[in-house]
Amino acid sequence: MNIEIVTIGDELLLGFTIDTNAAHLARELAALGVRIVRRATCGDDADAIAAAVREALERTGAVITTGGLGPTADDMTKPAIGSIFGRGMVLDPDILVALEARWLKRFGHELPASNRQQAMVPERATILANRHGSAPGIWLEDDRQRWVAMLPGVPREMRGMLADTLIPQLRERLPVGGSVVRSKTLRTANIAESALADKLGDLARGVDGLSLAYLPGNDGVDLRLTSHGRPARDTEQRLTAAAQRVREKVGRFIYGEGDDDLAALMLAECAARNATIAVAESCTGGLLGMRLTAVPGSSRVVQGGTIAYANAVKVRELGVAQSDLDAHGAVSEPVARAMATGARLRFGTTIGIGITGIAGPDGGTPEKPVGTVWVAVDMDGEVHAVRAVLPGDRSEIRYRAAQLALDRLRRAFEHDVDATGWTARG
Repeated sequence: MNIEIVTIGDELLLGFTIDTNAAHLARELAALGVRIVRRATCGDDADAIAAAVREALERTGAVITTGGLGPTADDMTKPAIGSIFGRGMVLDPDILVALEARWLKRFGHELPASNRQQAMVPERATILANRHGSAPGIWLEDDRQRWVAMLPGVPREMRGMLADTLIPQLRERLPVGGSVVRSKTLRTANIAESALADKLGDLARGVDGLSLAYLPGNDGVDLRLTSHGRPARDTEQRLTAAAQRVREKVGRFIYGEGDDDLAALMLAECAARNATIAVAESCTGGLLGMRLTAVPGSSRVVQGGTIAYANAVKVRELGVAQSDLDAHGAVSEPVARAMATGARLRFGTTIGIGITGIAGPDGGTPEKPVGTVWVAVDMDGEVHAVRAVLPGDRSEIRYRAAQLALDRLRRAFEHDVDATGWTARG
């Protein structure tokens, strides 16, 4: 089955809202064996919506839209698409009753007049239940079996409706035992895309007939293996075997799969070892601590931290020697090491992590350009430090510095202090 996606909203075209809906739809539908052949975005204009959907119907006969189902004047999706099918708008009494009951229960007052618009639907439409919000979804189909499924634009509502209602409906239309499109992602840290390709060698363009994509980001470069057009029963085995071949080539640079978060993985490792963590951060300004404490249950491991931005705070709170600051500067190996040890001793933990660097856009020198970061990990008094020059703007450098620190903790757990590609002193 081939499907096109049309996402609707001026905010998407203007760039104020990132279109996460289309990406989520593509991932979820691919797992069914449904192929997304085209994605389009249009604004809140009836003619533009109708044109985009009409063209998509002519190409594939199957379209999913998101957005424009709300109660305001710019929500034009239903009448615009209804006009393509020659359907006028009618009031659905069941939807109206449900909306009135919802408003009375949640807000304690009658349904506003503007929200009655949400009970207006194209004639002979099939209603897609929305258990996650007020706007119902709509399914329209003609006598040529061409169809459009309209989902709300609010991501939480769209994702819930997709799982509850639309996927089961699409599954009924697919042949039993049909082919699927599925992927497996391996997550790497602190290795460049080109270096990964070199390590993969003859696997760099694909593995055993599976495509291999390189997806660089602030966390690192994800390697995504994808199987197209094979039966579901064979796909998982092929993906698992291919992933193992990639692991054999890439080795220690791989830290997880799928949506694995390195902070969560390190917290789980610490919990298994009865280890505790304290952090001392300069250029990251608490970002490492935020990433760790964002994980549920982190309080069992994370004891505290210090944002030591000023040199005086490094000396007073962490015991950094003024002589090291004078001789080497704040962004240096001795200072990073002292910060890690100071955090461990101050908070009484088994692990201390120190980060100091130049996030920019100013402050760099020829010897220490913008992006220079030193990270140190003190594990029960054994300290390792690593230097990196990280790419990106200020935000990207700060995030990558926190990721580097987490990865060095992972390497310390594995007794792997080699830092291929970095300047390191152990």
